[in-house]
Amino acid sequence: MGSLSLSSVGLTMVCAPVMGESVDQVVEEMHKAKAQGADVVEVRLDCIKQFQAHQDLEIILKSKPLPVIIVYRPKCEGGLYEGDETARLEALRSALKLGADYADFELKVAAELMSKQNKLHCGGTKVIVSCFLDGVTPSKEELSNLATHMKATGADIIKIVTSASNITELAILFHLLSYSQMPVVAYAVGERGLISQLLSPKFGSTLVYGSIEGMAVPGLPTLESLRKVYKVEHINSDTTVFGLISKPVGHSKGPILHNPTFRHMNFNGLYVPMFVDNLKEFFEVYSTPDFAGFSVGFPYKEAVIQFCDEVHPLAQTIGAVNTIVRRPSDRKLIGYNTDCEASVTAMEDALQECRCINGEKSLVSPLAGKEFVLAGAGGAGRALAFGAKTRGARIIIFDIDFERAKMLAHAVSGEARPFGDLPYFQPEKGSILANATPIGMHPNKDRIPVSEASLGVFQLVFDAVYTPRKTTLLKEAEAAGAITVSGVEMFLRQAIGQFNLFTGGEAPKEFMREIVLAKF
Repeated sequence: MGSLSLSSVGLTMVCAPVMGESVDQVVEEMHKAKAQGADVVEVRLDCIKQFQAHQDLEIILKSKPLPVIIVYRPKCEGGLYEGDETARLEALRSALKLGADYADFELKVAAELMSKQNKLHCGGTKVIVSCFLDGVTPSKEELSNLATHMKATGADIIKIVTSASNITELAILFHLLSYSQMPVVAYAVGERGLISQLLSPKFGSTLVYGSIEGMAVPGLPTLESLRKVYKVEHINSDTTVFGLISKPVGHSKGPILHNPTFRHMNFNGLYVPMFVDNLKEFFEVYSTPDFAGFSVGFPYKEAVIQFCDEVHPLAQTIGAVNTIVRRPSDRKLIGYNTDCEASVTAMEDALQECRCINGEKSLVSPLAGKEFVLAGAGGAGRALAFGAKTRGARIIIFDIDFERAKMLAHAVSGEARPFGDLPYFQPEKGSILANATPIGMHPNKDRIPVSEASLGVFQLVFDAVYTPRKTTLLKEAEAAGAITVSGVEMFLRQAIGQFNLFTGGEAPKEFMREIVLAKF
């Protein structure tokens, strides 16, 4: 088959690493990669056990359904090969002779071959010269010098891989991609490196890597998510970036909701998970208009306030921000809270619905005068507490940090109790229970914050946890006869508020609700 060209700057191809342990597995994985949306595959010869260079390469290259990059990585460069270097180079030369679309040579090898005036090229095979920087974060200048050195080998494409210990280290890779005059692949491995893949089409990378389903690689999105969630083919230099600032970040469903909604509204935006360790460094590094807005998740909703230039009065009162927008006119960061109204209206609507069924009607909030038992006084807990206060509820707060519970109770004229008392607490008949702790979140899905016996006393139970959608707490509360409200409903409503702030438009509520019902 004809080879897709990776040599034009600005065209990003989706590449799947193929790491089968036998030739049959490699062939099977190549076909899977094609079916899942890959444009090209990177075959790792060092993963094949009992590798027989010439015959195995012949089978792989004759069976390829896509263009193939041949990689034979030694252990010192982050690979698995520990054998003789001469044999390894001979296998790469075989790949050239047999017509591989691309062959990957490490910089050290490529430089040595060039110094001996040996040609890297053979036939129509394009040469990728690669460098793995393990545990080292170069400066912008050092990276630029390295790229120049790599280019001098005669490479068609250069590839630089780092191991990021902080998301801020990725900015120099984006800078390299943006200003390079030749085809470049640059990314960081590991969980903190995820956005180096997702944003690489924006900055002009030649390849974006995605894993085959069932073969997860840390820091790599799946092929399916690249094609269906992020739609990488639509990402360009004008794409505006939004992200969830959190730690950890893997549980986030935000990209599944925001990205299709951006496309539905013809808004050129991309929403990505951002694993952030240090807020101050993060905002210092990602300060351009390209990074236009952020959702703020656990554990940063309170701490992030100090990095906002301005804070909306409701968010200021609550003491927690879950949405930040960079104002285009002056680039200032403005903090908002969409959690508060999202959680309270979700509970009110569920109670109103119940009242309507029973023939009751009232203009007063159904939360008015009710005992409101709140587990958790962090960012989400604060939003719930202030929302319940505005509706006239009587609030009792339990938090693992008793001082934090007391401070929040004082702010909402409520009462604080030690967290250890919660399993023994006897609520009033018809009370509301709201869980704003991570208890019940994947992977600790079987735990609940209160005693099972007390669940039947609550009229309504709300759980801010939305992975899984129906938590153990909600299942047991429903079985006990309580009205239940899922964190998914709060998530949807706060996301609608965020979308309006991000885009300055009106969110398509029904479209977003349909996605949530189908995908969550």
